[in-house]
Amino acid sequence: MKSKKLIQKVLKEHPEKFQEILDNPDKYRVQILYTQIDRDAQNQPHFTSYNYRLNEKEYFYPASTIKLPAALVALEKLNELNIAGLNKYTPLQIDSAYAGQSDVKVDSSSQNQLPTIAHYIKKVLLVSDNDAFNRLYEFIGQQQLNQALHQKGYEDVRLVHRLSIFLSPDENAHTNPFTFYEGDNILYRQPLNRNPAPVPTRLSNVMLGKGHYKDDKFVNEPMDFSGKNYISVENLQGILKATLFPESVPEKQRFNLTPDDYAFLYKYMSMLPRESDYPAYDPQEYPDSYVKFLMFGNGKEPIPDNIRIFNKIGDAYGFIIDNAYIVDFENKVEFLLTAVILVNEDEIFNDDNSEYEEVGFPFMKDLGQVMYQHELKRKKKHLPNLEKFRIDYSKDSSSRKTVLDAND
Repeated sequence: MKSKKLIQKVLKEHPEKFQEILDNPDKYRVQILYTQIDRDAQNQPHFTSYNYRLNEKEYFYPASTIKLPAALVALEKLNELNIAGLNKYTPLQIDSAYAGQSDVKVDSSSQNQLPTIAHYIKKVLLVSDNDAFNRLYEFIGQQQLNQALHQKGYEDVRLVHRLSIFLSPDENAHTNPFTFYEGDNILYRQPLNRNPAPVPTRLSNVMLGKGHYKDDKFVNEPMDFSGKNYISVENLQGILKATLFPESVPEKQRFNLTPDDYAFLYKYMSMLPRESDYPAYDPQEYPDSYVKFLMFGNGKEPIPDNIRIFNKIGDAYGFIIDNAYIVDFENKVEFLLTAVILVNEDEIFNDDNSEYEEVGFPFMKDLGQVMYQHELKRKKKHLPNLEKFRIDYSKDSSSRKTVLDAND
């Protein structure tokens, strides 16, 4: 991996956009990982990475970026159960068997009203649905989720809680019973699951800010993130690369997915909310940029047809993150870009007073744009064939198979 110089050089060419952040990188806790992709004559990709302030020991709250690894591990678990008729489209029911749990019998956002792993993944990728992530977390189990990622070499990962509901560590260590069925036949029953061994944290410096709010009361001391989820920038991009270019990473780092799993992921990672039928999303409430921060910030304008972004974003506690593979089919551009910024001027966490609009989203938009412009000018010996990532978005369903499973 190469150092920060290239990224710094590109950012310095635009002082009106980046000078404040370049002058105060520690304050903003900025980390950037940019990976160039060069194809050979056989269209095989070769990767060259550049970073700015990359540091797996500097904590940031990953927010919704963790939903992609959860989706991958959920699909892998279904495949490794290897039960006839059981797949991501199989209807399921979720029971509650421990404090803090809730059950699910129907999913009104699904075409056939039935909850499935496929539909949860779709909602996670399309609009970053928190409840859908929580259901994937519950299906996998806390211990199994962390072990699956650690065993693949993604060691700077600690995923220990559901999102948007506040449960105790003990409640988050317990995950719900699941039943998968086809008609009257029960295909698989999963009992209440408990992680007997807390997932250790590898980080020491996780006290951030000057103060924070807890239960609507101000606490005049730094916020303790030691009980929160964590994943490093390098692991985020590594997991994205393993998803999009599995043949380019060591076998150990790959996920056990079928061709249909990959097709499904690529479709919903890059689909825009307005292109979805089930659920249908109001474009006023869910503009194209809703989960596409790099290049587009929080703008309302449509994303051009020639550009597709395969990504997973996150934003919470003043942190904004995007983990993206950006493609321009017309100009034969492709690159990986993962970035984090903290926008919390008053250094008070949980006060609903972060500078997302003023600093965070503009930074993401500008960073994506300047790296895209850099790529447009970059000379390539072989232009990429990007047909693998050209997708028909008109056929939208997550309640039936779109491509034959490799197992069929």
